[in-house]
Amino acid sequence: MRISLPSVVLGALSCLAATASSQQTTLTLWIPSSQQLPNPHTLPATTHATLTSLRKAYDAPLTASGTFSFHNVTPGSYLADVHCKTHAFAPLRVDVIESEAGEGKAKGSASEELVVRAWETYRGNDWENKGQEVPLTGGENGRFAVRALGPKEYFIERGSFSVLSILKNPMILMGLVSLGLFIGMPKLIENMDPEMRAEWEEQQKKSPMSSLMGGGQQAGANQMGNFDMAAYLAGQGNKKDEGESPSGSNNGGGKKGGKR
Repeated sequence: MRISLPSVVLGALSCLAATASSQQTTLTLWIPSSQQLPNPHTLPATTHATLTSLRKAYDAPLTASGTFSFHNVTPGSYLADVHCKTHAFAPLRVDVIESEAGEGKAKGSASEELVVRAWETYRGNDWENKGQEVPLTGGENGRFAVRALGPKEYFIERGSFSVLSILKNPMILMGLVSLGLFIGMPKLIENMDPEMRAEWEEQQKKSPMSSLMGGGQQAGANQMGNFDMAAYLAGQGNKKDEGESPSGSNNGGGKKGGKR
């Protein structure tokens, strides 16, 4: 009995196909109602989900029941992500692994030979760092829920002019407080009791600030009060000193001449 080469090749391919079919499963994702997305059925028809790994990629459109079904998924570690124009969703890490002894119920069933587990993740996270595990809902042939993060914002609202925003400025608040003190202090002083007002004026005369500014003293008794800063900066004080110095030297010379 002769065995031809094509028959051998076909037999090998059929064996490989049977082995591959026994290591495939179906993965279903669904979008539940939440505060960020009260009605998932309002999502646009272009919404779809992807299941990607380093060597494989799957794509599933959004169905009328709000689910995404991936068929013939082979074992591996995948990133599940929902792509939508109006809303953002949390990505999932999905691991499809072979079931250990006792986990599968029927060895002849392809869908029960693989175990599917999912965890929430985010962009930039270490792949080995698993987040919160997403439970499988709906029994054995269940599905994993994809959490909605909220609507996408493509435009930033331009800030409008408001008087309250000006009043929130610390410099404006300090200016208003200073203006209130400047206007209110004289009125408070006028309404004070005469004895209390005299006592307050006496304390103001004794305060160091009033002595520096020349308040409450005679003009000749306070040198700081007679000091002219503008004349000093203009150089008039130096000219005055220079004008007084020759007279002093002449007087000194005269005295010396008289003594001789």
